[in-house]
Amino acid sequence: MGGLWSTMVLIILLLLLLLPLLRRRWFKFHGDNRMKKKTMMTSCRVPEGSWGWPFIGETLDFIASSRTSTPVTFMHQRKSMYGKVFRTHLLGKPVIVSTDPEINKVVLQNHGNIFIPSYPKSITELFGESSILRMNGALHKRVHASIGRFLKSPELKAQITTDIETSVKLSLDNWKNCDLVYIQDQTNQLTFEILVKVLMSLGPGDEMELFKKDYKEFIKGLICLPIKLPGTQLYNSLKAKERLQKMIRRIIEERLITYKTNDTTSNLAASSTTTAAAITTTASSDAIDVLLCNVDDRSDDDKCQPLDFVAGNIIEMMVPGEDSVPMVMTLAVKYLSDNPLALKQLVQENMDLKRQKANSGNSYAWTDYMSLTFTQNVITETLRLANIINAIWRQATQDVEINGYLIPKGWGVLASLTSIHMDEQNYENPNNFDPWRWEKKGIVASSNTFSPFGGGQRLCPGLEFSRLEISIFLHHLVTTYRWVAEKDEIVYFPTVKMKQKLPIRVIQDGSLIW
Repeated sequence: MGGLWSTMVLIILLLLLLLPLLRRRWFKFHGDNRMKKKTMMTSCRVPEGSWGWPFIGETLDFIASSRTSTPVTFMHQRKSMYGKVFRTHLLGKPVIVSTDPEINKVVLQNHGNIFIPSYPKSITELFGESSILRMNGALHKRVHASIGRFLKSPELKAQITTDIETSVKLSLDNWKNCDLVYIQDQTNQLTFEILVKVLMSLGPGDEMELFKKDYKEFIKGLICLPIKLPGTQLYNSLKAKERLQKMIRRIIEERLITYKTNDTTSNLAASSTTTAAAITTTASSDAIDVLLCNVDDRSDDDKCQPLDFVAGNIIEMMVPGEDSVPMVMTLAVKYLSDNPLALKQLVQENMDLKRQKANSGNSYAWTDYMSLTFTQNVITETLRLANIINAIWRQATQDVEINGYLIPKGWGVLASLTSIHMDEQNYENPNNFDPWRWEKKGIVASSNTFSPFGGGQRLCPGLEFSRLEISIFLHHLVTTYRWVAEKDEIVYFPTVKMKQKLPIRVIQDGSLIW
């Protein structure tokens, strides 16, 4: 028995000694040979970098960095060794990482559709083949443009401003009876109901609560093991999605019957297909109307039924809106709590608007909120510093040459937004919350060095709507309450969150002296 244990220990020691050699040889064979073949046919070169360990690459280092208070460490360390563009191996595939604004711009603009979205398997399983996140070509352009026009329309902003004001005031009114208010929870609840109303005209009630419950189960599967066995998270999330789709389908069918009754369409309720011409005779009241206008433009290969196409994409459109907007609200409260000077100036600007409205007797228009210059600077700085969307993942459909670099076909591309937002070459003292930086000459909130909403063909169509929603929340918060925030910290993995949900103690005070 002693001899057996000695042999096993010896084997383990030999494996440990050989592992670095095996690592080098594995990546020499699987990586360098592929790069050599590519570079022989072009003057461009694959960026320098490291493949990490066999099979897992540098995934563990990448995740470990994301769990710290400085998630850009992984990018900064490699950028210092290899430059702004480098290669690595993440999540089982070779990846080109770009922290260069110009290269990111090319990737995001994606002329010729040479880059396609790339997501973990659990996400592709949940979203399916007809997902708006996986669309490409003419259909994606049309759907994206249609949703963008709807969300940017003055008609929607005028209609929804009153709804947002009502929801915000109701939420804030409930805070006065609370010892502690958890901002992250409150903003999540607030923005969820507003988003559902915009997307599908569903108001508060039992149906909303049921929808919310199933949606929470659905999003748990976005980051999980891609196993669909009964009892697993992915299986439960897929079942939750089925229930959500069924609920949305019923709303769509009721909508189509209404169209038929109003003589604005024909045979829509009885048919499994729909036509854009029939819907466009009526102004779009929500995102369901917009998607119904684009159902017939899908490719012949798309086997998804028309109503399932609409229902599925309504669910997916909720993912960025439901998560990002409440976190920007939450983090704005945190950054303002930590910066009394910024909070004082924000209060003064918003109190001036409140007094102006009180004296004139006029109600608020959406343009009033968007004209609050310092408030917009606070939102912009929060977006830069918070980095809700830290990177954009793509995959090259062919060999691509950009600025002297070669990106081989099939490789992943990670356009890092966080690294650019936190680069000292782009922003002075990038770790500081400084809303005044946006008043300086040369700092532009729409430049290549500021991309909190992505960019190019897939620029978030709801960015203006999101700013309006956040502006209304901040205005009524700072003109209603004073508060003291409890100590809390930001967690960056798997998504940006507050560790303790940002608890605050609120004090209602008409004088609002800070």
